[in-house]
Parts: sequence; structure tokens; C-alpha cells
Amino acid sequence: MLKGFKNFVMRGDIVVVAVGLIIALALSTLIKAFTDFVINPIIASLQGGHSLGLGWQLGRAGNKATYLDLGAFISAAIYFLIFMAVVYFFIVLPYRHVQARRGVVVFDEPGPLRTCPACLSEDLPAAATRCLHCCADLPATGGRAHA
Repeated sequence: MLKGFKNFVMRGDIVVVAVGLIIALALSTLIKAFTDFVINPIIASLQGGHSLGLGWQLGRAGNKATYLDLGAFISAAIYFLIFMAVVYFFIVLPYRHVQARRGVVVFDEPGPLRTCPACLSEDLPAAATRCLHCCADLPATGGRAHA
């Protein structure tokens, strides 16, 4: 039983996922610090004065519980975009390159699609002979194909 567990844990894809997760968590901490201590002060300075940040006070002045903080939302959106870009460029692209060298295709671009003439679904593979939505038979050639 322990040998089976060891084989499961030592599989290559489990190790790759674990390393990717560790890297993602470390980068998340770094990017969070960047948005908290660089982006947030810049956004808050756009409001001017002695306000809590970029946003509107909905209740009593100075009450953080009733402050609609638009700056925090903008900061979170910037954090998300930076984090996803880092994951894509530093994890997904290198992983795709390594797997391609091994002859394995991962995160492949979708192939050409076609449209069902009966229900007008546009997400059918070009080689499909039957619509997966309405089960209509598709012509062997024809139908609108798009990329």
C-alpha cells in the first residue's frame, strides 16, 4: 500500500503541479505586496485630501465599514491581471515548451470550428458529423467554418 502511494506521489505530473503551486503562491505574495504598497498608494493619491482612498463615503464620515473603496477594487483587478500574466509567462509557456520537446501537446489552441445550420451553434469541431446540441446531421463539406 505504501509503495502504491509512493508511486502516486512521485509521478511526474504530480510533482510538476506541486512545484507550480508553490511558485504560484510565492509569486502571489510578491504581487500582493506590490499592489498593496505601490499601486494602492498611487490610486489613493488620485482622490486627494485626507480621504480613505479612491471611492465614496456612503455613511458617516471616516467610517471604513460604509466606505465604497473603488481603489481597492482597481488594485485587486491589477493584482489579478499581473498574477495571471506571471502564471502564464513563467509557468504555462515554459511547461508547454518542455512538453512539446517531449512530444506531448498541452494547452493546445482549439482547432477550426463550424456552425450547425439547424441550431446555429458555433462551437462544433470542423470534423463533426452531428451537432452536439441539437443532434442534427451536419453536411460532410460546407457549413460555415471559422477560426
